Amino acid sequence: MAVRNHITGKRLFWSLMAALTVVTFAFILRPEPVWVDLSTAQRGPLEVTVREEGKTRVKDRYLVSSPVTGFVHRLELDVGDTVIPGELLTLIDPMPASILDARSRAEAEARVAAARSSLQSIRQKAAAAEADADFSQQEYQRLLALRPSSFVSDEQLQQARTTAARAQAILRSARFDEEVASHELAAAQTRLQVSSATANGGKPAERVAVRSPIHGAVLGLVRKSEGIVQAGEPLLELGDPGTLEVVVDVLSFDAVKLEPGLATRLTGWGGPTLNAVIRRVEPVGFQDVSALGVEEQRVKVIADMLSPHEHWQLLGDGYRVDAEFILWQAEDALQVPASALFRHNNGYAVFKVTGDRANIQPVEAGHGNGLSTVILSGLDEGDRVVRHPERGLNDGDRIRVR
Repeated sequence: MAVRNHITGKRLFWSLMAALTVVTFAFILRPEPVWVDLSTAQRGPLEVTVREEGKTRVKDRYLVSSPVTGFVHRLELDVGDTVIPGELLTLIDPMPASILDARSRAEAEARVAAARSSLQSIRQKAAAAEADADFSQQEYQRLLALRPSSFVSDEQLQQARTTAARAQAILRSARFDEEVASHELAAAQTRLQVSSATANGGKPAERVAVRSPIHGAVLGLVRKSEGIVQAGEPLLELGDPGTLEVVVDVLSFDAVKLEPGLATRLTGWGGPTLNAVIRRVEPVGFQDVSALGVEEQRVKVIADMLSPHEHWQLLGDGYRVDAEFILWQAEDALQVPASALFRHNNGYAVFKVTGDRANIQPVEAGHGNGLSTVILSGLDEGDRVVRHPERGLNDGDRIRVR
């Protein structure tokens, strides 16, 4: 009996040793945990935007040219100086004019008649624009009065405000065109009258005054010094700095996502954030070369200011701004870093961390801005996921956080 117990004890001892050896080798040979970086699914605001550099420009620009061939006096104005309609810009001493024959006089008279008809046409357009502006303002005031009763949504009120602002801008543009047309008529009449022999035998004009057609500022001086100029030669450029628009060159890939009326945010100009709205996406693209020497197809996008003028009164023509076109936004969305998602079974998935192991978790992904992606289903707030999962990481692998 003692011998049998001794043999049984030895067997038990060696069995335990063998089991311990197997466990030891299994522990030594088991795969090492994969080092990973983790992130947490959390709720918060998210925006999907297209961001590009743009520049401001005056909407209505007017190039003032010499109405006659002659000797122009030196322009005493500087860039940025304000001008009012009818203000004297410079004087031109005409060259000795030739006698107008019957054909030349008839052509000059036809030009005067055409300019007069053009002025009448523009006045009619200005009257129509004024009627549209009055109607848009009345509609906005009507919706504003209904707002406390909750019969009007914020979106309808915003659309009415935008429509009223746009109608006012169109009216100002029409009035500028009317002023320009009236001065074009005056220029045509001057060209008819200034000659060595007028129809009524009067004395020829000895000096022609070039006056401002608009209320605005000097945007550029094409010619400052005195000298001989030809009829139609540009002298200076005028415009109203209070009617700015923003021009943004957008990649054609992003331009197809934009449409008129889309909200835009302007930053990076040295002042507060400004609100704008897309007015036009031009249908024609152009080729540009990036800073890295890559040829790109770009499209010009035009945006109008919505913020009050006092917020951007320091902006001028040709200033740089950063434009963000807001494609989508949410105030409270469950999101994870975009680097945590990967393609899986014709969909998306993440490595969800449970304990010390990472398991593949299929998810339904929504909008993303390149940094974060909205998760519609598959995760809950507070779930931990692996960022930048390595190719060697498999379902159920042990992990270790860096």
